[in-house]
Amino acid sequence: MFKEYVKKINSADLYDLVLKTPVNFASSLSKRLNNTIFVKREDLQPIFSFKLRGAYNKLKNLSKKELAKGVIAASAGNHAQGVALAAQKLKSKAVIVMPVTTPEIKVDAVRSKATVILHGDTYDEASDFAQHLAQERGYIYIHPFDDKEVIIGQGTIGYEIHNQIDEQIDYLFVPVGGGGLCAGVAAYVKSISPSTKIIAVESDDAACLREAMLNGEPTKLSNVGLFADGTAVAQIGTNTFEVLKELVDDIVLVSTDEICSAIKDIYNEFRAISEPSGAMGLAGLKKFAIQNSISQHTLVTIQCGANIDFDRFRYISERTEVGEKREAILAVTLVEEKGSFQKFCGVLDDRVITEFNYRHNGEQTAQVFVGVKVDSDNDREKLFQKLTGLNYPVKDLTDSEMAKSHVRYMVGGRSPTISAEQVFRVEFPEKPNALHKFLIHLGGKFDITMFHYRNHGSAFGKVLVGFRCGTEDCDLITQIFKQLNYPSKNETQSEAYKFFL
Repeated sequence: MFKEYVKKINSADLYDLVLKTPVNFASSLSKRLNNTIFVKREDLQPIFSFKLRGAYNKLKNLSKKELAKGVIAASAGNHAQGVALAAQKLKSKAVIVMPVTTPEIKVDAVRSKATVILHGDTYDEASDFAQHLAQERGYIYIHPFDDKEVIIGQGTIGYEIHNQIDEQIDYLFVPVGGGGLCAGVAAYVKSISPSTKIIAVESDDAACLREAMLNGEPTKLSNVGLFADGTAVAQIGTNTFEVLKELVDDIVLVSTDEICSAIKDIYNEFRAISEPSGAMGLAGLKKFAIQNSISQHTLVTIQCGANIDFDRFRYISERTEVGEKREAILAVTLVEEKGSFQKFCGVLDDRVITEFNYRHNGEQTAQVFVGVKVDSDNDREKLFQKLTGLNYPVKDLTDSEMAKSHVRYMVGGRSPTISAEQVFRVEFPEKPNALHKFLIHLGGKFDITMFHYRNHGSAFGKVLVGFRCGTEDCDLITQIFKQLNYPSKNETQSEAYKFFL
C-alpha cells in the first residue's frame, strides 16, 4: 500500500540541508506512565521545525526551469521558513505571503532569506493571495501539506525513526494539521511495521481529520482554534486524506490545557522549548495511554517544532496546572459574614490555594473564584463532594474556557444599572485597528457594557465583550462577528458569567 511513497522516501536526498535528528528516551515520562517512551526531536532542525523536510524535497524535485521562475508560499511560520531556506540553498527566488497578524519575530526570520508580503488577517486569505500571485507572475506555488513531494519529505522522519529505535514500536503518535507529516510517516512506518498503531493527534478545536473521517471526505470546519497555530487548519488535504483514511488507527483530541502540560513535560525532560503544535503529539500520547490503561509498551511521538514567541509562556504557565490535573477552579458561594473566609480555608485542610478572587457586593452571600491544588481528577471530585457535603454551593469551572481566559481577571459582580446584557467570547486579530474595525461594523447599534482583552502572544487575542441588549439581538451581533471573520461564542448562559459578572 502506498508503495510509491515508500520508494521515494527511501531514496530522498535531503541531508545536505536537513538534519537527521535524534530520538531521545524520555526517562521521567516512561517511569510515570509505565511505558518506554521516545521523542523524535524535529525541533533541532535548522529552522526548529520538521517543515524544512517537505519544503526542501518539493524544491529539489522542481526542474531548473521551474526553480528559475521562483517559488511562492503562504504561511505564518514554519512552512515559510522551510521554503525560504530551501530556496536559498537552491538559489531560487522565494516569495512568502504572511498574514498581517504574524508576529514580527517570525516575519524577520523569513525576511532574511526571502521576499515577504503581508496580506490578510488569516492563513486562508494569505494563501488565496499567494495563489493569485503565482498565476499572475508565474511563480511555482508550494503547498504546506497537500502535495505528494511535501508528504514524501515529511515521511523521511518515519524512515529515521525506524532505523533509530531497535524495539518494536507499538504506538506512534503524530500531530495533525493538514496531514502532511502524519501521511508521510504513516505511509513509511506501516509498510515496514504493519502492527504499529498510528494515532493521529489533533487539537480539539481544530479537528479537521476527525471531521473528514466522520464525513468520508475532507470537510471544512466553520471555526478553527488558534492556540496551536502550527496545526490550525480548517480542512485536511485531499492527498493527505487518501493516506490517512487507510492508515490511521485512531484519533485522539487534546485540549489547550493538555498541550500546555506537554510543553512543560518536554522542558522538564529535555530542557527543550516546544511550540504548542510541537507538543501536541506528546499530549496525545499521555492522554491515550492513561485513558486506555496502556502499560509496558513502546510509545513514540514527534516534537515537531519550537518556533514560539517568548511572551506566550506566561499564558502556557498559567494553564499547565489544569492540564496536569493539578488545579481545580471553583466558584463557591460563602455567607457574607465575619470569619467566613477563615472557615472556608479551614475546610480545605492543608491544600494549597493557588488563586482567590472576591469582591464585596453588599448582599448576604459572596461568590468566590478559587483555585486549589489537587493531585488528579479524582482528587478534584473528592474536594467537590466535600464542599457540597458541607453545604457550600459550588460549581466546578475547571473546564470552562471563559473562566480560565477572562473571568479570573474580572471578578467584581454585575453593574446594578444594566437590566439586559449579552456576553460574547471572541478572537480578535492582534493588530492595532481590530477593535476600531469592530466598532465601525457595530455602527453604534449597541452600548458595550464590558470589555476584557488579554494578549497571549499569538496572532489572535481573546476578548470577552458585553452588550446592553436582549436575546433578540444575538443573531445580529453574531452576524457582525462573522462578517469580520472573528470567531465568537455567546457566553451569556455560562456558569462563570452568572456567578461573577
